[in-house]
Amino acid sequence: MRDINIRATEHFEAVARLGSVTKAAEELGVSASAVSQQVKLLEEQFGVRLFRREKRRLVLTLDGDRLFQTTTQAFSAIRNARSAITRQRDTRNLTLRVSPSFGVRWLGPRIYDFAEANADWNIRVDATPDFSAFDTEAVDFDLRYGLGGWTGLSVTCVMRDLVMPMCSPDYLASLRTISDDPREQIAEARLIDSVKALYRWDLWLASNKIEVQGLEYPFRFDRSSMSIELAKQGGGIALDSVTLCLPELLRGDLVPFSTSFDVIDFPAYWFVCPPRHFNRRIVKRFMEWLGSKAEEHEAQARTFLTDAGCTFRPESGPELIEVKPWAL
Repeated sequence: MRDINIRATEHFEAVARLGSVTKAAEELGVSASAVSQQVKLLEEQFGVRLFRREKRRLVLTLDGDRLFQTTTQAFSAIRNARSAITRQRDTRNLTLRVSPSFGVRWLGPRIYDFAEANADWNIRVDATPDFSAFDTEAVDFDLRYGLGGWTGLSVTCVMRDLVMPMCSPDYLASLRTISDDPREQIAEARLIDSVKALYRWDLWLASNKIEVQGLEYPFRFDRSSMSIELAKQGGGIALDSVTLCLPELLRGDLVPFSTSFDVIDFPAYWFVCPPRHFNRRIVKRFMEWLGSKAEEHEAQARTFLTDAGCTFRPESGPELIEVKPWAL
């Protein structure tokens, strides 16, 4: 390629494509004489004529046409690549992956706040239980639900989870007609099972030394959002995340089943990405925004539960049952 005059070739291609030295000069931003000079240099290099003039019109010779067919395809490909690169550079995209229920119930109502403060960015949220394969997927970061500890990645806990049994006020009132003892109420209750939760009924019952004969789950869901919705409608007791249903608790649509049992408190929501992704300032900006919103939300949840008479039992993680993939 060293013996090819790229500049002269570019001028030749413009003249052949536009059919005019003047038009080529306008496109290239140079004088017509400069274009003519470059074409002449190229003809001298190849030792052939590339154009002939017919009635004030430039016509490609056979050699000129052969060269044009090759060069115009090459320059067209370069122009297309440049346009694609420019569009990608000018279009600001942020792509994140989040577990479905957390995405719908927690992130969804808040994401506009971040979007409004970063209006020049396009934000794509992929709600799926599958973790990102960062080496092969164009995802900036994951908001994961789990125990943490994903090797080779930057893993930052952004929020702890607060888990307790919850139900509708009417359903709780119906259980209290059976007995005043919450342990006896549990034995008669319809238990709603979130099958992919970190903390499930069997573990909760064992930790509270409650034995239920013939334990059955009339309702089992792989999404916490569905368990919460059914509990709100009076379908039973859901052992689930206060993080995901704080608005329902604040409105009174859901109530704690009993303050006799501790609220399970453990780190559960994580900001996960390869360390190199923090080179993008927008990723750092989102994590800072997320941390602020999560801190605000967690404080509100703890205040509500404390005022309701609840106590907390911190868990570090090993006590929890590990189920993969996390799909809340």
